[in-house]
Amino acid sequence: MFQTFSVTARPEQGPARLRALRQAMTAQQLDGFLIPRSDAHMGEYVAPRDERLAWLTGFTGSAGFCAALHSAAGVFIDGRYRTQVKAQVAPDFTPVPWPETSLADWLRNQFPLAPGGAAEARVIGFDPWLHSAGQIEQLTEALAGSGIRLHPCANLIDPLWQDQPPAPLMPAKPHPLEYAGEPHKDKRLRLADGLRSSGHSAAIITLPDSLCWLLNIRGGDIPHNPVMHGFAILHADASVDLFAAAQKLSGLADHLGTDIRTHQPDTFLDALTALSGPVCIDKHSLPQIAKDALGDKAAHKGDPCALPKARKNTAEIDGAAAAHLRDGAAVVRTLAWLDAQPPGTVHEIDLVVHLENERRQDPALCDISFETIAGTGPNGAIMHYRVTDETNRPLEDGQLVVLDSGGQYLDGTTDITRTIAIGTPPPEARAAFTRVLQCLIAMSTLQWPQGLAGRDIEAVGRAPLWRAGQDFNHGLGHGVGAYLSVHEGPQRLSRVSDVPFEAGMILSIEPGYYREGAFGIRIENLAVAVPAPAQPSADPGRNMLAWRTLTFAPIDRKLIDTALLTAPERAWIDQYHAQTRDLLGPRLSLETKTWLDAATAPL
Repeated sequence: MFQTFSVTARPEQGPARLRALRQAMTAQQLDGFLIPRSDAHMGEYVAPRDERLAWLTGFTGSAGFCAALHSAAGVFIDGRYRTQVKAQVAPDFTPVPWPETSLADWLRNQFPLAPGGAAEARVIGFDPWLHSAGQIEQLTEALAGSGIRLHPCANLIDPLWQDQPPAPLMPAKPHPLEYAGEPHKDKRLRLADGLRSSGHSAAIITLPDSLCWLLNIRGGDIPHNPVMHGFAILHADASVDLFAAAQKLSGLADHLGTDIRTHQPDTFLDALTALSGPVCIDKHSLPQIAKDALGDKAAHKGDPCALPKARKNTAEIDGAAAAHLRDGAAVVRTLAWLDAQPPGTVHEIDLVVHLENERRQDPALCDISFETIAGTGPNGAIMHYRVTDETNRPLEDGQLVVLDSGGQYLDGTTDITRTIAIGTPPPEARAAFTRVLQCLIAMSTLQWPQGLAGRDIEAVGRAPLWRAGQDFNHGLGHGVGAYLSVHEGPQRLSRVSDVPFEAGMILSIEPGYYREGAFGIRIENLAVAVPAPAQPSADPGRNMLAWRTLTFAPIDRKLIDTALLTAPERAWIDQYHAQTRDLLGPRLSLETKTWLDAATAPL
């Protein structure tokens, strides 16, 4: 199995670890220490060695951080994790709603000014490898006048973590040109031309997926994400200095060529110091310690790989479409199997295992793209629920199950969510599900002027829920890589994203609704932004974009309250289901195809 079901962190372990951390803080004369989720490469996902936040607090979400003081320990979590964190941290830790409450405001509240406005000096330690330059810059500005000072220091967690896993050293491998669509030399030349045009001598790349995209390699340093840890300096002459452990690079010499020079990671900071400026950096992904090494040579212009990576080429889009059809067939086989099981006889883990086994029938499958979420009843209301041997629940009559999963295929990365009714669903769940479906339809059918970003259009995918006084506490969608990270920036369907959408960008569309302690609902398709079809009434010179859906699998008709649908919404569902039948039917056995025909029959 690509997935395991063991318990990876327990709340009861946290208090003793927090006491040990506080002793280390005292020894270092620190009033606090910051424990982020990130590693030195600043990607969203981290290797087991870097799960410091989970080790200390028990919280295993993919975003958040802890601020440990002698008198308090705040675990900062966004809306996705406010149910999950309650079950994962001990009372010694206080969940803090973030970003509604900023770290600076929380620290100011913990260390208030003395009467008369005098500030008592307080020192908060942080590991400069694990915090970006942008984070430290923003926090320093927000703490001005508070008497609270940030102090870079050695990591305090690692010496306490007795059984900390070793650093990952999986060998990387070339990503075939037929899937990459462009040689890495051409990518380097294209980006180097941009550096010269903007007057930069080099660019620093730390994000694992940017590094792998640029060099057309894939690695195995992070579970379920085919990326390699390393740092790179892309020079204006299109050469690259690559800093990665030698074990990872064995067998890559011919692929990399002579323009890519390899070095051990511990020489990275010295190489930065030796550069001539100005050097292009992304302060949101460059560790503070690297920014310090560059000094005034650093110029924040963003990761030069980010937008080119997000704009998928023809080979990447074709690969994604093909991967989604094979993946959709595996999902259909699983849904057909589940539908045949009596309520109460299948548990969450059974469903996860069955779906993974169906995906494994595809020889192009390299991994799952994240640990499958299969949450029924109250577990479905935990947005990023991870089933374990201890939480495993049966799928019982009248309950819903949220099944969110994906695969890493050589030609593409998939991410699909379906919510399934077990037996007869309650009316309130059907009504909420139908509104979530209306949100999916509203966004999937949207056309918008080129130049708009997630913040400009995301509300369209929430409006049907808003009309009922409902909403969900996560973004509407995220970017997806091409056999890379299942969460990819910089584009997002989010009210805080200002990155304009461009043709070729692949995003998820995943509205949801969650009733804590009762049920969860989410429906997710991936779609690629494409030029909108020409219309006779269109304004001259106004370029429009639209979505082309990549994901095909049936939407549970038992959960659709057709009385709530408009005629165009019914037509969209029937058309989508007809496409699903036509595209997936030939890939299925006669028995499963018969099930699919019934599951996608017109409303």
